[in-house]
Amino acid sequence: MKTQVAIIGGGPSGLLLSQLLNRQGIETVVIERASRTHVLSRIRAGIVEWGAVELLRAAGVGARMDAEGIPHDGCVLSDNDLQVRIDFEALTGRAVMVYGQTEITADLYAAQDAMGTPMFHGASDVVIDDLGSALSTVSFTHAGLRKTVTCSFVAGCDGFHGVSRRTIPQEKRREFERVYPFGWLGVLSHTPPVHDELVYANSDRGFALASMRHASLSRYYLQVPLTDNVEDWSDAAFWGELKQRLPSDIAARLVTGPSIEKSIAPLRSFVSEPLRWGNLFLAGDAAHIVPPTGAKGLNLAASDIHYLSQALIDKLKSDTSAGIGAYSERALKRIWKAMRFSWQMTMLLHRFDGEDAFSAQMRRASLMHLSDSETARRELAENYVGLPY
Repeated sequence: MKTQVAIIGGGPSGLLLSQLLNRQGIETVVIERASRTHVLSRIRAGIVEWGAVELLRAAGVGARMDAEGIPHDGCVLSDNDLQVRIDFEALTGRAVMVYGQTEITADLYAAQDAMGTPMFHGASDVVIDDLGSALSTVSFTHAGLRKTVTCSFVAGCDGFHGVSRRTIPQEKRREFERVYPFGWLGVLSHTPPVHDELVYANSDRGFALASMRHASLSRYYLQVPLTDNVEDWSDAAFWGELKQRLPSDIAARLVTGPSIEKSIAPLRSFVSEPLRWGNLFLAGDAAHIVPPTGAKGLNLAASDIHYLSQALIDKLKSDTSAGIGAYSERALKRIWKAMRFSWQMTMLLHRFDGEDAFSAQMRRASLMHLSDSETARRELAENYVGLPY
């Protein structure tokens, strides 16, 4: 099989890249190791930066998001009962959109199906070759048969555990990592959100987040030790702990119910450089991981795809190589800024084992500074709604 761009990974990054390229008449093939059902079952991010909202609209997949998504003009940060509202609209003139990553993925699948894009789910033993040649190959096993795709470029959108990043020789990669000593226990429930905006809550008992997917579907998180298992937390235990971590006036409005999904996600910051190796380009979680505190995972992937799609379109339609040559540097510049913000938010809102009383006072002082300084609130808001591409 021949194509112009072979895309490894059928999550939102790979599908969005394929959609943007296809709309410009560029042929793609999407290769995904999991089934489509599994991809659509993943419970992931729900906050979309305004730049990513506009990118999805430009890709022709924004209609359902605009109809069902919930624009958010702000969020609340708290330390016990001290609360600070960050007014995105007033401070930046922009907002974010609450719309689940699973829904974005479903919209992209529908659009790609309508275009007839070749997709191979359940692909295994993926091997990328000839990255320094005029044409590269991606070979894989699908339905018991070995298949090979010949292409001009390969996009590695296959996540942290995928083959794409590992294809770059280890001695040619620089990897930067910070593993945090706790995880987030997340619960999804068919209950109304406790607040009409996200609440990031720090307390003497640890961090909590009150989020949502829509008016009757809520997503809540608790900071927990990495030694905890989902089985350690009954629904009753989760709701009881959440109430103690949220500000008391917000906790009083909490509606509880049976969980429909419960999982624990470890937190880490990770970046691999460079993002290009010959004809291979990394994007999304294949290149970087951020802690979810700053709501940047999906959004960083979208900015990668913005830069990469432009670069590939310029090369394949106009034979202009400047974009592909600059892709790694352009994307990494924005990635590291988002890393800083996510790290800053993580340090602001979480308790660390063994910390002294001074650390807790610094967190509270940081929040009081946000309360008193419009400049500080604007800086946080600018990063939260998304830095320009």
